[in-house]
Amino acid sequence: MMEALDMRDDAVDQSAIAAQNALQLIAFSIGEQTYGVEITTVREIRAWNGATPLPNTRDYVRGVINLRGTIVPIFDLRARFGDGKTTPTKNHVVVVMSVGNKWVGILVDAVSDILTVSRDDIHNVPEGNSIDTELLNGIVTHEGRMVGLIDLLAVVSSARADA
Repeated sequence: MMEALDMRDDAVDQSAIAAQNALQLIAFSIGEQTYGVEITTVREIRAWNGATPLPNTRDYVRGVINLRGTIVPIFDLRARFGDGKTTPTKNHVVVVMSVGNKWVGILVDAVSDILTVSRDDIHNVPEGNSIDTELLNGIVTHEGRMVGLIDLLAVVSSARADA
């Protein structure tokens, strides 16, 4: 009887360790590429309804939106990765996230999934593309597809054209 209790305690310990090591991501796409951010940063996912442009900002800053009294800058993730500006359609979405004590939105083609991955499965970004290396925290493989983990601070830094 005592052995059964010990085995159950070991199973509980293992599942607690696995849960602590798990990372939940919101996955979204830009063209054929899949990216993800930690789910705890996401505040809202909303349809693209345009943004008010701001002067003296980088080409990847689409402008700002008023989200229930909070002014939220919108970043075009495709443009931020150097792939040209997105031509938004009604299918595009803005993922609103908290970065530190600020809210930002990123314009993406579509939100695809909620993924649960192990922190142990996150790999470093291979050298070669400086933009990817600069804007990603890592890469994880999930169900046969590569998911780039977005470094939100890097994506939203240097948004002013004169910065």
